[in-house]
Amino acid sequence: MSSSNTEQAVNAVDTTTKSSPRKAVGAAFAGAFIEWYDFYLYGTAAALVFPKIFFPEADPTVALLQSFGSFAAGFLMRPLGAVVFGHFGDKLGRKKMLIITVLMIGICTFGIGLLPGYAQIGAWSVALLLLARLIQGFGIGGEFGGGSLIALENAPVGKRGLMGSFHQMGTPAGLLVSTGVFSLVQMLPEDEFLSWGWRIPFLLSGLFVIAAFAIRRALPETPAFEADKDEVRSVPFFALLREGRKNLLLGIGARMADAVTYNIINVFAISFVTTYLGMPSSMILVGFTISAAVQMFLLPFFGMWSDKIGRRPVYLTGIAICGVGGLFYFPVLQLGQPITTWLVIVLVHALGTGMMFSIQGAFFAEMFGTRMRYTGLGVVYQGSALLGGAPTPAIAVALVSVFSGSYWPAVAYLVLMCVISGVCVWFASENSKLELSDTEGILGQPAEQVRN
Repeated sequence: MSSSNTEQAVNAVDTTTKSSPRKAVGAAFAGAFIEWYDFYLYGTAAALVFPKIFFPEADPTVALLQSFGSFAAGFLMRPLGAVVFGHFGDKLGRKKMLIITVLMIGICTFGIGLLPGYAQIGAWSVALLLLARLIQGFGIGGEFGGGSLIALENAPVGKRGLMGSFHQMGTPAGLLVSTGVFSLVQMLPEDEFLSWGWRIPFLLSGLFVIAAFAIRRALPETPAFEADKDEVRSVPFFALLREGRKNLLLGIGARMADAVTYNIINVFAISFVTTYLGMPSSMILVGFTISAAVQMFLLPFFGMWSDKIGRRPVYLTGIAICGVGGLFYFPVLQLGQPITTWLVIVLVHALGTGMMFSIQGAFFAEMFGTRMRYTGLGVVYQGSALLGGAPTPAIAVALVSVFSGSYWPAVAYLVLMCVISGVCVWFASENSKLELSDTEGILGQPAEQVRN
């Protein structure tokens, strides 16, 4: 990019961040909240409700695997959604795509709340559940990249970590609300809960999506995109493979620790304590409600910390906490003590995954040029979700079944993913001090030169 174009981009960012940072952060937060409210809600229901509603004729373990299979199905569409929405987001703009994705996600979640069960329409109920999950996954595939960029491309250098963390606050907010609502409806008698109570959290998504749509509709396009019109690629995905292949692979690997850790300590752990330990799921659900509230408070501090010392040290610290904390997680759960359970959840979730998640938008955005950034962020995030998030609950359940109820193989899997992520972060470039408009600096500077 020429010096005049770089100056234009910097001036555009400075002007826009004075007039619309609150709108940008609000729009980013709203989409992330919808995405993660729906994600956590489906994961919890897949562990506790769907085996009985949609797979009642199978053996309990098989039904649980089938339910987690439907959970994983949505991940199959995420990379495709990332490429499609990233393509048009990099060519036409961020705003248009973000309106579409938030509607697609919210409407599908609302629809799941209306689905009849297997007892009413048989296998058609499973087919409709999978269809809704696939469409939802396609929309989610385009949400993270665009939502992050709404905040990050409105942020000046030195504050991207902070502004990006506000977008990520939608994640614990979604967890907090979804887990809280689900915990409330679980207080109903079991027959009423399985009949209609479980549907209430899904139907609430309709109200949330209306609010998110209104916020995003009023948002202007990002200044970085407006200032970079001369660098349009005909196919951003091909440009990504040609110019940013190394960063793409490093980004996917870096996020594996976060994706695997959450699904082990939450989605899988819920089914493990109820199926193998005979404990109520409420203890873990309450623990994650507490942890989500703590994480919401901590995320901006992690973002500011990364603005001061760089993304890599903060991210590596989060990986280390997850890897070490994962070794103690299930032994603590076995004690059956609420306080110790909640403390270990806060340690691994709020601190460990929080340090990674708070800066993922900024860290990954700083790996790609403007006209491939939407695509790059989406493919990194959803590719890692497909490889690390989707199969993890089913893999963990299968390992426990093969090893006679032992959780250690699942823990070993978590630790292995943390090691892989740590290596990828170590070899990634530190671009936190570069302008997002500096494509040459982001893509062309050797990792060791940037690091030093």
